[in-house]
Amino acid sequence: MSRLTVYRDDDPGRVVSRTDSAPEIAQTLGGIGVRFERWDSPVVPLPDASPEAVLDAYRPYLDELMGETGAGSADVVRITTQTPNLAELRAKFLSEHIHSEDEVRFFVHGWGNFVLHVGGSVYDVHCVAGDLISVPAGIPHWFDAGMEPDVVALRVFTDKTGWIAQYTGDDIARRFPAA
Repeated sequence: MSRLTVYRDDDPGRVVSRTDSAPEIAQTLGGIGVRFERWDSPVVPLPDASPEAVLDAYRPYLDELMGETGAGSADVVRITTQTPNLAELRAKFLSEHIHSEDEVRFFVHGWGNFVLHVGGSVYDVHCVAGDLISVPAGIPHWFDAGMEPDVVALRVFTDKTGWIAQYTGDDIARRFPAA
């Protein structure tokens, strides 16, 4: 189930608010410019489906989304315990960073936490299959799929070069509980 937990950035042990209501999650995140939606697709590809099958299953949604945002391409990312260099990859994802373009992800299978650091608050968004999140360019964040990840997600790009992470150097991610 999708969930949003909000903390103050100077008090990682105290929950300010928590909800598992998708409309409430969307409303709260909308207040900081983050898009959150639930997509209900009649076709759900198997976790080990080919990237082409995943893209085909969600093509109507992708075409609409890319038309709205001006995005030019989409691909599929799969992170599992078999992913090469998983420990290094996870460490990189757990470092607070920004991008020069929006980071758009749709969870096809599994789960992951996008953790956003905005205006003195930390927004921990637990995304599950069916969730779309779009983190605007310049919002500091990190990502965690846990110690034993099993996630498949669509990534949507306007320009893939804008997706390259720019690390903030803040160690705030290390002060908050990992997934």
